[in-house]
Amino acid sequence: MKVIISVVGLIVLCLTVLPAKILKADYDVAYGIVGKIGEAHAQMERHSKSYTIDIRLAATGLAATLSGHRKEHHRSVGHIENGLLVSDRYEVVRRYRDTRVVKTYTIDHRRKRVLKNYQKYRGGKLVEQEQKRLGFYSKNDLLTLYFNLDRLLPDKHKAGTYQFSAVGAEKQKGKVTVILPTPQEEKTYVSKLGSKAAWYATAIIHQKIFTSKEGHLQLAVGKDGIANKALLEDLILFGDITATRIK
Repeated sequence: MKVIISVVGLIVLCLTVLPAKILKADYDVAYGIVGKIGEAHAQMERHSKSYTIDIRLAATGLAATLSGHRKEHHRSVGHIENGLLVSDRYEVVRRYRDTRVVKTYTIDHRRKRVLKNYQKYRGGKLVEQEQKRLGFYSKNDLLTLYFNLDRLLPDKHKAGTYQFSAVGAEKQKGKVTVILPTPQEEKTYVSKLGSKAAWYATAIIHQKIFTSKEGHLQLAVGKDGIANKALLEDLILFGDITATRIK
């Protein structure tokens, strides 16, 4: 179940893409024949020169029991340049049973480098720690990238493949791929995600948990710029994961 809840985190990172002064969204997450496995809550506060993004996830029901009541908290803090969010610090905290894992990324824009600090606690005691410099630099982390997509992709209906980089995606060397479908391809999105979206996109996630080499996260984004539904296909075991906005 650890794999399942990790995928939930990946979905929610892609759910909201429109900058606003205060933005909140809640989602239910379901996994194939298993049914509901988690809940996600997203909030962004944006000021004239700074921002804060918080994403909280929690396993529910049977998934909570099997995952040791796994919870995740993703937090991005930074500043604003030319209307775009620029990350200064990105933190991911995961909790399950008596274990807490903290990954903190500090972005040095002047030197164009990213430092990662990894800490693992068990029973309240530090049992593992590592500090290293990442092999790439980016002004975006995984949260700011998707909030910035509204500006980075000004024409949402121009089909194509777009490459970005983001701190937090070091397993794929920072690479994040976003695909905007052709009108013909969009029909498939409509059949799977509904017809009420303003635009559709696919984000490619490079993880070993998929039956194929790449996981394709399909998004249906509403007129307010917030994803109404997300679908992650090609998972091993029980089927697809869906995240549906409820508020």
